[in-house]
Amino acid sequence: MKYTQLGRTGLKVSRLVLGTMNFGPQTDEADSHRIMDAALDAGVNFFDTANVYGWGENKGRTEEIIGSWFAQGGGRRDKTVLATKVYGNMGPDGVPAWPNDDRLSALNIRRAVDASLRRLGTDHIDLYQFHHVDRDTPWDEIWQAMDVLVQQGKILYAGSSNHAGWHLARANETAARRGSYGLVSEQCLYNLAERRAEMEVIPAAQGYGLGVIPWSPLHGGLLGGALRKEREGGGARSTGGRAADALTDPATRAQIQAYEDLLDKHGLEPGEAALAWLLTRPGVTGPIVGPRTADQLASALRALELTLPEELLASLDEIFPGPGPSPEAFAW
Repeated sequence: MKYTQLGRTGLKVSRLVLGTMNFGPQTDEADSHRIMDAALDAGVNFFDTANVYGWGENKGRTEEIIGSWFAQGGGRRDKTVLATKVYGNMGPDGVPAWPNDDRLSALNIRRAVDASLRRLGTDHIDLYQFHHVDRDTPWDEIWQAMDVLVQQGKILYAGSSNHAGWHLARANETAARRGSYGLVSEQCLYNLAERRAEMEVIPAAQGYGLGVIPWSPLHGGLLGGALRKEREGGGARSTGGRAADALTDPATRAQIQAYEDLLDKHGLEPGEAALAWLLTRPGVTGPIVGPRTADQLASALRALELTLPEELLASLDEIFPGPGPSPEAFAW
């Protein structure tokens, strides 16, 4: 396993992040435990979750599954860099049960962290992430709440998710003014098919010393051999959601066909190559993979061993041209 430091921190994390969103809804507790054991055995020490995972009536279930895994002992908690998130409401119907039961007010942050700690069965969270931008709560209030949690020993670092570049700047400028440490990571949508983060989010993260943690590295299955699986009559996930929507567009189908043909020529699996590509990108700490099975985890781990030749990287850029940095991407 290869490790890197998370942004400007001294914290060492694996270059592959185990996403747990499927634990509960897609993968039962026993199989979830086996996947986490396999990940830890392979050297993956960075696990990501969120308080809302489990979804619907089962929000919080994923954190409970991780907590029951920690409870088995064997150094599981001590070996894991644990990341979870706060923002979404925990009501099953998508509506807060009561005012202040969601978003990033100091009151909800205080309540939410205690609830996550109970479900996870631990006394601290290593990386506590804002799952979304709260447009109604000032950063001074957010940092006041986070500083209290750090002082109480309930969290070590703060991170963000789904924030624009200017949000990262405002967050860390406010933190600097207060003498707070600020954000150390940004979890964003980033993959070969979705490269808009390269315009401002990733440069802002690099400028402020934030590690970049891409989510949906296969773009909902689109980059995981979707057309091949479609022809073979398999890959239910690859023909649903974001992938299904994208494949209705003839231009996108042609683009994905060119991608799959290119990787066939090089003898590479599409999903593994897509992960390996992210590992070459400046500023990226490691992509989040959300395996539903042990085989999917094994495939993701193989991506760590790939070295993509310059010729292939250039060809991928031709198929999936990025927007380029701003302001050149939209000006001159």
